[in-house]
Amino acid sequence: MSSASPQNPSEQPNRWQDLLAGLSIAGLLLPEAVAYSSIAALAPQAGVIALFAGLLCYGLFGTSRFAIVSATSSSAAVLAAATATLANGDPQLRSTLAIGLVLMTGVLFLLAGLFKFGSVTSFIAKPVLRGFAFGLALTIIFKQIASVVGVHLNDANLVRFLPQLLEQLPQWNWVAVGVAAVALVLLRLFARFRRLPGGLLVVVIGIAAGHWLNLPAYGVKLIGVIDLSLDVPRFPVLPFADWLRLGELAFAMVMILYAESYGSISSYALKHGDRITSNRDLLALGASNLLSGLFHGMPVGAGYSATSANEAAGATSRLAGGVAALVVLLIVLTVLPFIALTPEPILAAIVIHALGRGLSLQPLGRYFIWHRDRLLVICAVGAVLVLGVLDGLLVAVAISVLLMLRQMSAADIQILGRIDDSHDFVDLQRHPTAKTEPGVLIVRPGEALFFANVERILGAALHLIRHSQAPIHTVIISLEESPDLDGTSIEAMQEFFVRVHLEGKRLILARLKEKVLSALSELPEVQATGVILSGLSVDGAVQQALELNA
Repeated sequence: MSSASPQNPSEQPNRWQDLLAGLSIAGLLLPEAVAYSSIAALAPQAGVIALFAGLLCYGLFGTSRFAIVSATSSSAAVLAAATATLANGDPQLRSTLAIGLVLMTGVLFLLAGLFKFGSVTSFIAKPVLRGFAFGLALTIIFKQIASVVGVHLNDANLVRFLPQLLEQLPQWNWVAVGVAAVALVLLRLFARFRRLPGGLLVVVIGIAAGHWLNLPAYGVKLIGVIDLSLDVPRFPVLPFADWLRLGELAFAMVMILYAESYGSISSYALKHGDRITSNRDLLALGASNLLSGLFHGMPVGAGYSATSANEAAGATSRLAGGVAALVVLLIVLTVLPFIALTPEPILAAIVIHALGRGLSLQPLGRYFIWHRDRLLVICAVGAVLVLGVLDGLLVAVAISVLLMLRQMSAADIQILGRIDDSHDFVDLQRHPTAKTEPGVLIVRPGEALFFANVERILGAALHLIRHSQAPIHTVIISLEESPDLDGTSIEAMQEFFVRVHLEGKRLILARLKEKVLSALSELPEVQATGVILSGLSVDGAVQQALELNA
């Protein structure tokens, strides 16, 4: 294992606790891995392979001591919807597309880590993510119910799916319903004992009951053979057009997986005072998905249920995940043929139980109490229920991106003044007692400059210069919010320099970051118009302006 991230000194690793935690969560991870394979419409071994890939790669390269990286219900549902849409009923093509999608997901995670996109801590807004998760949990649960009762409906629209499910009530397999109901009761009972491997115990009880009661004779299906004879890793052969489409779907997969994973990782890091490295976690998730895809596994992420179970079981380091991997490997090497005798309703009950907490209205209700983002939540839930998992995800992603662009593109510009004769300059609108500097106009963009907002912000600054009530000789723009500038912003700055110069004003850019200073200093307009580029504070820039005008 790689060395652990810096953590709270009062919570040093305890190998005995990690051993117990690993033993405990292994009983949860293996049944869930097989169950999530059924959601993804893949062979049972796909989830087991994903489990090993996630535990191994994240254990070696990740930074969270609690995160458990394995297949998740959300990624399984998205994978199933995406491959069903592209394969048009061809099971072989569907399997090939699934491998390609997992590999593309891994590549995008690696690229995000290499280009240090970890600073973008979450791609999807929390209200959208929670609304999507709620709608997805409802969709998966009802589809699991349909699987239990023996009704096969292909409609992704839950609004039409439910009436069809109820119409076929006379054909329901009530023995299977009884098996699932008993399994759910046992899972809830075992969940009261945090170190008890409830999922594994229910599987063992289900196998014994299936043999004793001869459940297959009543139409209760078993999961079947789990073939873990690994093929030689190879890339799928697909047309270029399919790879392009998979790239689009992988982008959506990465967004939902990273939003889910970062939420799990960051919440427990904050709770325990740990430090995490988001870019390294992106690389770890990329390696996990690549390894899983090469051996025909599922996409993986740090799911909240497995991570919270690991923390609740008393884990103190990533050793717990390694122990869990060894325990699962031992089970696979010894009793795998018996796992194949598990009744399918048992797996459905495990999925329903795992997703039960996702149906809590409390996380959604807070947005209605705060009177914030209610529409986002409703749209996210409605998109999944009405449009289906895949289209609902794409709509959720689009909502988040539009929300981000709307906020970042806002042409918010503040006029600054000195407060209480100090060295601090604040927004005059919020602090009416602050005083402006005679002859100097000081402005600050409220957002980082980029292609969508730069022209409006600089246009607003030019308007303030031209319509200033008091005479001014110097304009100071504080660019503290802009760590870098794109090409559109640099071009807009060139034109802005010229226009301010034509107005007969001196221009000083204050609080410039190194990258911005380096980019702007190369512009010929800087020399031609006498623009002063400075990393000084606003107070330092004011003193410089007054000295030059003296």
